[in-house]
Amino acid sequence: MRTDAGAAGGTGTEAGAKTGAEAGAGPGAEAGAGPGAEVPRARAPSRGARPRAMVLDEVWRELDGVGPLSGPQGGPLSRTVKLLLDPLVIRPLLHPQCAGPLVTAEGAALLAALIHASADALRATAAWFTLLKQVRRGLRITEGNPQDLYFQLCFELAATQGPPAPATGGRTAEEALRETHGSAQGRTTRALREYLTDPAHTTALASALDTAWAARTVEPAPCVRPDEGREGGTPVEIRTVLDACPAGRSAGTRDSGSRNSGSRNSGSRDSGSRDSGGRWSGAGGGAALARLVADHAGTAAGRALWGARRESEPTPTPSARELGLTRHPVPVRPGLGGGSASTSALGLPFDRTVHERVFTVLQTSSDRAGLAPVPELVRHEIARSCAPWALTDESLRVAATVGVQLALGLRPLGGQPGADGGTGAHRAINSRWRREAYVLQARRLAVDLGADASDPSGASGPGGVAVAEPLARIARELRTPWRAYLRRLWVRLHGRDVRDVPMTGVEELWNVLDGVARSVILDHRGRVRHALSARPAATEGTAS
Repeated sequence: MRTDAGAAGGTGTEAGAKTGAEAGAGPGAEAGAGPGAEVPRARAPSRGARPRAMVLDEVWRELDGVGPLSGPQGGPLSRTVKLLLDPLVIRPLLHPQCAGPLVTAEGAALLAALIHASADALRATAAWFTLLKQVRRGLRITEGNPQDLYFQLCFELAATQGPPAPATGGRTAEEALRETHGSAQGRTTRALREYLTDPAHTTALASALDTAWAARTVEPAPCVRPDEGREGGTPVEIRTVLDACPAGRSAGTRDSGSRNSGSRNSGSRDSGSRDSGGRWSGAGGGAALARLVADHAGTAAGRALWGARRESEPTPTPSARELGLTRHPVPVRPGLGGGSASTSALGLPFDRTVHERVFTVLQTSSDRAGLAPVPELVRHEIARSCAPWALTDESLRVAATVGVQLALGLRPLGGQPGADGGTGAHRAINSRWRREAYVLQARRLAVDLGADASDPSGASGPGGVAVAEPLARIARELRTPWRAYLRRLWVRLHGRDVRDVPMTGVEELWNVLDGVARSVILDHRGRVRHALSARPAATEGTAS
């Protein structure tokens, strides 16, 4: 028994950046309230908008029997919200009044009603999760995060079978676990580590890595045709694409009502026609994107990152280190790795070992059976790590190049977008980012505490006492937003590259570029919320 709900979040490493509201419902999503169950009336909250997270926390604490899905303080785990409540219970896409960081009184009442209507299913989900973890330990399974792997599976079991039966629950749990982990077919992080540390393979793999790195062509060629020129330091073709991105997506959304990149609308103003390779070759942004791919603009821009920055150029291209892709002055040969790897301790994109790059693919994949065998994954990753942008598909390299021009014009703290900004894409993302309450909070913090962007130790209060370091760190990051943006963009493009999913049009490109921006905003928002909740406790500890 295997649920496909976990696979709805995106492709490859893109999945870790999707929110639960975007993840889709999956099997059993309609069954949370039980067949024919009425949505009960919930106690109406106070008037005025309230933080959605606060409403969720209050409603969740009213439930009993959901301890395995709760945090130490009794509220829902973040994965409970992302994997269960949002995609399977609340479904903000169907109930927009329950979406957003703030909800009205009516939205809070509906949110509470939906959760209470699924209370039995959530209690059964918690019981199945406890049982699956017990059986998992008995089977000596250590692969993957149990919450990521089993939350939606447990909800499906709860919706179809109710709580686990004493007589058959253990057998059902064992069958579900064997099916879930057996589908990997040897594509596990343990198999990857053993392959990379096997003396029979390490010498040949290291030699292949040396050969691929030595075969690079370092040529800081311009990523624009000689007859096209530049406007404000940005190639005209790229500006055309960035201007067409928001318009292309909105047109496609109006006509198709779907953000699925697999379904394209022939009525989109930039749709045009496709060539034999499946790429868009229409007028406007589609034609500009097709031309960038045909001219190998992404390859040229990626090769330029291998060389040192040339200040003599009229508009010098930022180095890979300035873009936040490496900590070295220029990218260095990646290591083979083979020791331990953790998603919480990964290096910058160009500094990651072959082991870390394949490890992240395996960790974030919801269906490993669709991946190549581990030896083939490693061989392909060696070639990919030594390619421009550490990507092999030209359309994805162009996407990275366009993403750089977009990222360099982002100004969440306000001010002019700069020479690289001013396109429709810049206006769409900057306006959304500047409306975030945490951006205003970070700006006030930088002023009130005298936070210096060049001070690596963080903000300091009177007398040099370090205060509010997490918020000060976010304030500094907002001065160089392109670094966090480009790191996430590369991760998403890398995941598509591993699975041979090219960028086929302007609408799909905008879905990725805009999705990365939303991911960065949500990450900052969560970090600010955590920092603000921790400040009172820290203050009390200092006072005592």
